[in-house]
Amino acid sequence: MTIRSLLLCTTVLTGLSTAAMAAEMSFSPVKFPETDAEKRAAVASDAVTVDGAEHKIGYHVLMRSGDMDVGILTDKDGNPVKNEDGSTHVSVDADFTSLLPVGDKLFSVSHFESRPGAMYVTELKQGDDGMLTAVSTKPVDFSAFGGLWVPCAGSVTPWGTHLGSEEYPADARAIEDAKTIEDIDDYNKPMVRYFGVNPSDMTVDDFRAAYNAYRYGFVTEVTVAEDGTATPQKHFATGRVAVELGYVMPDEKTVYISDDGTNVGLFRFVADTAGDLSAGTLYAAKWTQTSNEGAGAADLSWVDLGHADDASVQKLIEAGTKFSDIFEVGEMAEDGSCGEGFMGSNAEGAAECLKVRDGMELAASRLETRRYASMMGATTEFRKMEGITFDPATSKLYLAISAVERGMEDNAKNGKATDKYDKGGRNDIKVGSNKCGAVYELDIDGDMVASAIRSVVEGKETSYEDGSPYAGNKCDVDAIANPDNLTFVKGTRTLIIGEDTGSGHQNDAIWAYNMDSKALTRIMTTPYGSETTSPYWYGDINGHGYLIAVIQHPYGESDQDKLSDAADARAYIGYVGPFPAIAEK
Repeated sequence: MTIRSLLLCTTVLTGLSTAAMAAEMSFSPVKFPETDAEKRAAVASDAVTVDGAEHKIGYHVLMRSGDMDVGILTDKDGNPVKNEDGSTHVSVDADFTSLLPVGDKLFSVSHFESRPGAMYVTELKQGDDGMLTAVSTKPVDFSAFGGLWVPCAGSVTPWGTHLGSEEYPADARAIEDAKTIEDIDDYNKPMVRYFGVNPSDMTVDDFRAAYNAYRYGFVTEVTVAEDGTATPQKHFATGRVAVELGYVMPDEKTVYISDDGTNVGLFRFVADTAGDLSAGTLYAAKWTQTSNEGAGAADLSWVDLGHADDASVQKLIEAGTKFSDIFEVGEMAEDGSCGEGFMGSNAEGAAECLKVRDGMELAASRLETRRYASMMGATTEFRKMEGITFDPATSKLYLAISAVERGMEDNAKNGKATDKYDKGGRNDIKVGSNKCGAVYELDIDGDMVASAIRSVVEGKETSYEDGSPYAGNKCDVDAIANPDNLTFVKGTRTLIIGEDTGSGHQNDAIWAYNMDSKALTRIMTTPYGSETTSPYWYGDINGHGYLIAVIQHPYGESDQDKLSDAADARAYIGYVGPFPAIAEK
């Protein structure tokens, strides 16, 4: 065992005393919106108390989509992408936004969850009082990688780069098998605008000529220089899934990768070299259940999916590798079994019997990562896997599951019997349905390996009577609903939980959860139809702390009928704060 590993093990063993040394933090609560005016507002706590001293804070908007042209989607040549009516497409789907101190400057990188995706680097000015102001912004060029696809959540690496994502990559088998353009999922079609193709009059051959599904679904990294130049990279070695985000651990080699959707997996990438994610070994988690109480608990083991490097995987992609080049497909029996030489897979929305063709293991592991993981014995039964964060003081990792259902149940969907989500797999997870979701805690050892998982915060399904101010909310308004992005206020015992909920809560909220008292405090609410994205904590930037908080697509996910002014639908990119600097302990 290395000295570093020994020190990390010591941190685990002394976690309770470390926690006892943490700063005490509490927020002034924000009420659940009841009136129409309250439901249209973005409201955050107006004060925070740290170690007994109260500090005034609030929600401050850096920019909204369209300001300084931020959020304009561009094609491979840098020209604005057009909507069907000929107008410029300005995305309202702002998502993860980072703060990056570089030399004597401060930058922010924001990405937009669109097709094509967009990413902008913004220079910020920090006042003596900690207030931030946007100075200038410009797009990041992903043309070397065929563009950017649906960037969702993200994180900041220990070496100060923006680590992004590409969510919901298309099913390459379905695209290869398509006979007409009607066989192509409408979700995928807007991406061809990046290549100058008009989705409204293209053929299936036009679509396939422009769109290579294997280019998308990876962890992305952007390095910003002091002059504002942004250099992007896609890390093909980390595997292709519906990446919610990658989170780099303190060893600067281990990356936990969450996979969003239905029948998805949890992945761990271990880089060959600290601070360099271009090559390494990928693992997928296997859940061995120890409890079905609430959202469940399990021991975790890890299935080795092999070693790869970015260049080798990108070469396979650009050579035009297809699904049929990687796999041979067999027939599945009614009981979910496969014929000799084939292995079962329950992923990509289908139960399949697959065989990896000779010499195609690298392609299978990195281009069809979820299918391959399922074949190799990993658990691909998770539902809506979202944010990840880490508390180094206690060596605990936190993982959000937005809805505990489907593959996580025992041959059921919301309690009704079906084998759709377990057939072809192993039915590892067998817990009760909870449409309101849960946050899990994972034990991390000195080698940065997660060995056990248990739920620690759960939503509560409920029904409010007509006439109640809370009527229509399907999750308890004083509990979480569909947890999404997470961040830990390091140096305290505070977990921040952001929501992405439709009918769970009419107005999405951000919460502070005290790990010791188990108390939840609502610290922000957002307008109708919004999603809270990008809550991310920065403990000390030139003597001030910040909680980034982005409000995605107001009036867009629900309550579209409430929109009275088109300008109100623009995304908010902002922060809660400024806080006093809080040191990690």
